[in-house]
Amino acid sequence: MGIIQIELFATLDLVAQAPGGPDEDPIGFPFGGWQAPLIDDVAGAQVAAAYEGTDALLLGRRTYDIFAGYWPQYAGEEDNQIATLFNGIPKYVASRGRPNLDWAGSSQLGPDLAAAVAELKERHENVKVVGSLNLVQTLLRDKLFDVLDLWVHPILLGTGKKVFDGGAVPTTLTLLEPPAPSPSGTVLLRYGLADGVPATGDMGAPDRGAA
Repeated sequence: MGIIQIELFATLDLVAQAPGGPDEDPIGFPFGGWQAPLIDDVAGAQVAAAYEGTDALLLGRRTYDIFAGYWPQYAGEEDNQIATLFNGIPKYVASRGRPNLDWAGSSQLGPDLAAAVAELKERHENVKVVGSLNLVQTLLRDKLFDVLDLWVHPILLGTGKKVFDGGAVPTTLTLLEPPAPSPSGTVLLRYGLADGVPATGDMGAPDRGAA
């Protein structure tokens, strides 16, 4: 059984809109490309390491269209490991429309997302979800993921689409490894989906913290 692993970049106020460039999702958002000034060698290495072992991509329609118009240009460039990876593995698109699937290895998921995700986990070992904020919100809300890699960047934008704009449900997560900061102040938080819902308690109880 494989895993669904989300790779998501967000600001400290959890804005995740258009981190990569001004043309990603520009309507009403003046900060497209906010991530670029904060990338350093450590964060870059973290992102590259996160893709190790990836054998499929699960993408929303907008991110798929952006990737399909970009990565095939770098096919065959041996020094571009991400391009080699993305061009060579299956790509699955979650969309209610009719996306153009010209990018080699692309296919569209059926309308039942939960069933489609279950099938992907049977077929692949490590399915990555990149960008695709609307899809990510659905995966988080319906608990259709196994690992969430959240890079939190040291800026506040005060505007833009946020990680949980689409709503959230009570969910328990487990920190899979210690938070990993970069020199720019970006912190990688790697969480795994856990069973159950958040517990409650009384901070003033005399046995608080007891095993």
